[in-house]
Amino acid sequence: MAKAPWSDETLLDEVRNHALPAMQKQGPVVAWIVDDTGFPKKGKHSVGVARQYCGQVGKQENCRVAVSLSVATWNSSLPIAYRLYLPKEWAADAERREKTEVPEEMEFQTKPDIALDQIRAAVAAEVVRGVVLADAAYGTNTEFRDGLTALGLRYAVGVQSSTTVWDSGKQPLPAKPRGKIGRPPRLLQRSTGHQPVSVKQVAMSLPSTACKEITWREGTDRKLRSCFAAVRVRAAHRDYEKAEPHAEEWLLIEWPRGEAEPTRYWMSTLPVETKLKALIKIAKHRWIIERDYQELKQELGLGHFEGRNWRGFHHHATLCIAAYGFLVAERNRFSPSARIGHLGFTAGRPAPGFRPRGSPGPPRAA
Repeated sequence: MAKAPWSDETLLDEVRNHALPAMQKQGPVVAWIVDDTGFPKKGKHSVGVARQYCGQVGKQENCRVAVSLSVATWNSSLPIAYRLYLPKEWAADAERREKTEVPEEMEFQTKPDIALDQIRAAVAAEVVRGVVLADAAYGTNTEFRDGLTALGLRYAVGVQSSTTVWDSGKQPLPAKPRGKIGRPPRLLQRSTGHQPVSVKQVAMSLPSTACKEITWREGTDRKLRSCFAAVRVRAAHRDYEKAEPHAEEWLLIEWPRGEAEPTRYWMSTLPVETKLKALIKIAKHRWIIERDYQELKQELGLGHFEGRNWRGFHHHATLCIAAYGFLVAERNRFSPSARIGHLGFTAGRPAPGFRPRGSPGPPRAA
């Protein structure tokens, strides 16, 4: 596995082409989901291992991290791209790169940059489009959001409470008036009394009536409900370097009852006429990738790779995803309601004289 020359990208394309049509029989593609997953790992010689945040344990830990892009319907999802994140200390270490056979063309990229490359490849492959979903580790990155917009993709991505925006109806000041000489000024302005605010400040300034209690889906043992508000804002990050303000988009706020302040924020370019419940349902749909990773790790051995090199790490993951793609396709042969009950299969009769291994009786023929 560590030496075989076959292409991960080609095999993942074949898996997608097999599984996606089956998924679409039960409903349309609604989302592309960006995420990363960590693999705790001791030592420092396995490719990409470093002390960094590991979602599996919820803290800084010695681990490897891989970035993935998944395509999702309301009922199913499947990773269609998967790549190891190579920390800066690895990207700059020629000796460790050579020992673990990291390809020469692989340079340091941030996780949002890796995700954007995966998304560009999916666009080029004409994968059925969905709303891009990601957590705040990606959504707070303005270049990531701008990159999605440049590709013609809508998004609903998490952002941190400190993310700055222009509140409803506000935007940067226009460029300075033209002087008598020189080129006319073109960059937007701010002033002491005209500044953007954080999304937390926007939320805290809303009246209590702005939050509505909404149920967005059925959980395993109860309906999932919380209080939400949505307002139109403009992103403000470095807009003083631009000639035109950012377009208006949604700021979605989750503020559960009993909490002193909001717990989650999202920015979204879904259309202005989008209803609040629809906005919440799509923003919350990122949960489905957690189910994928749980099954990939616990049932299909995604985290069990013991090798050290780049190709082996990716080949192992690709084969796990291929097995998962087969299972996803098989599940989608049946409606969600049919999967719960009897599917109508009947077991075939055993061949004459068949005796199960280990049962009492005369010795089996060699």
